[in-house]
Amino acid sequence: MAGKKLTCLKCAQLNRVPFDKLTDNPKCGSCGAALMPSKAVEITPAVLAKASANDDVPLVVDFWAPWCGPCKMMGPEFEKAAGKLSGQARLVKLNTQTHQSVSGKMRIKGIPTMIAFQNGREVKRQAGAMKMGQIVGWVPV
Repeated sequence: MAGKKLTCLKCAQLNRVPFDKLTDNPKCGSCGAALMPSKAVEITPAVLAKASANDDVPLVVDFWAPWCGPCKMMGPEFEKAAGKLSGQARLVKLNTQTHQSVSGKMRIKGIPTMIAFQNGREVKRQAGAMKMGQIVGWVPV
């Protein structure tokens, strides 16, 4: 079956979704969670590792922390962008305060930082807060 590989953002199960079903709210075959959510989802480092290595659809990660002023300003904009890009890309968040080891592994020098992954590799990186329109224009779809 042809389609796109997507890692479930909840249980980390790898799924294959037919091209024409990406915008039809596909669900994980294992846990039933939405595979193309219209909201930004908080993920763990384990899910990040699997999704960034396997997913065919762009995965955009917002590395943030709750104490960061620019992160707080960008949060609602990132949410709006997630809705706008639903079916084309998945926007997720990773809390660098909770998961401190990730910052070093991902070479995060400042937050917020967005990194886009596709087909097993990093394709784009951007540090600093952005507005919804800038985020949508930045995402590689």
